Amino acid sequence: MLNNNVSKLINEQINKEMFSAYLYLDMANYYINHGLNGFAHWFNKQAKEEMEHAFKFIEYLQDNGFEVTLEAIAKPSKTYKNYKEPLEESYKHEQFVTASIHNIYAEAQKVSDFRTQEFLNWFVKEQMEEEKNATDLIIAFDMHNPAGLFALDGKLGTR
Repeated sequence: MLNNNVSKLINEQINKEMFSAYLYLDMANYYINHGLNGFAHWFNKQAKEEMEHAFKFIEYLQDNGFEVTLEAIAKPSKTYKNYKEPLEESYKHEQFVTASIHNIYAEAQKVSDFRTQEFLNWFVKEQMEEEKNATDLIIAFDMHNPAGLFALDGKLGTR
């Protein structure tokens, strides 16, 4: 059964997922401002996925009779020096989110909250995919010379 500490961590995760969406929208804006609409499209899709994740956590708390507490979403504070930096930052951020989900999972295990562990299994798998997508994008970026960057940008626009 869901306990107060697990529900508190899930509430915190909702904020992290919302911040992730905000962060990815900021990255999309960076790319739009530099004429890389495909990269922007990729990050806009990421932002939408993060919002969907937040809603999954919200619905889970509501379905289990717990109150959802929405906190302020922090403003992304990073400025980027080059086109690769947002890609690297998104990978680091996904690692942060993965660690946070693992922390909730560990707490659920500690209190024998099997329902939450089952719920979190989807997120554990999703985070593996998110980290792989982020590293794949960095690898693809590294494989393209500056002229090839626009070809990669076009490919990302079809996601």
